[in-house]
Amino acid sequence: MMTARQIEKLWTARLHVKLLTEVLSSRPEASVRLHTELASPASVAAVSLIRLDELAQSTAPIVSTFVRVIVAAQEADGGWGSAVSTSVCLRALMCGNGHGLAIERGLQYLANLQKPEGIWPLIPIRRAEADPFVSAFVLLQLGDQRAFQQAVRFEAALEWFSNNEPKLDAETRRLWRHASLRCLVHRNPGAMPVAWS
Repeated sequence: MMTARQIEKLWTARLHVKLLTEVLSSRPEASVRLHTELASPASVAAVSLIRLDELAQSTAPIVSTFVRVIVAAQEADGGWGSAVSTSVCLRALMCGNGHGLAIERGLQYLANLQKPEGIWPLIPIRRAEADPFVSAFVLLQLGDQRAFQQAVRFEAALEWFSNNEPKLDAETRRLWRHASLRCLVHRNPGAMPVAWS
């Protein structure tokens, strides 16, 4: 398990790929495919910030550095390059009830990118083909956030997965199962919370 000190040490040494590998290693979203998608410094900072929040280390000095890196990397369209990067950056910024213009713009980016059937594409072009893996990842990161549910067509995304789950490849199905638990907790506030360590 990564500690705040280890996270800061790897970040300071600019060992971003190693930091990403270490932080993702025991997480439900760990995947070879995600290493490529989350290789940017902003995404690595976001994943690290999420881990620090989970460790109750949101006051560690490196946290402000991670927030600055994430906010500075936001693109003019409101996203961080793709639905995957955007969702992880948004989740990081939303830790501790975060709010603000960067989050609003990121949520609008995901709403604009969402396909008519309710899921998101890998390539950040609206007419690109929908990608169930990307969409399961987006829901895993943000499915328990009320602001996300209100910004996008949340029910359409859940319905798409409900109708298409048997057709999903094994990796996407695994990710969707974790995401569906997070979404369920959000939709049913009385449900037991799920530990995401």
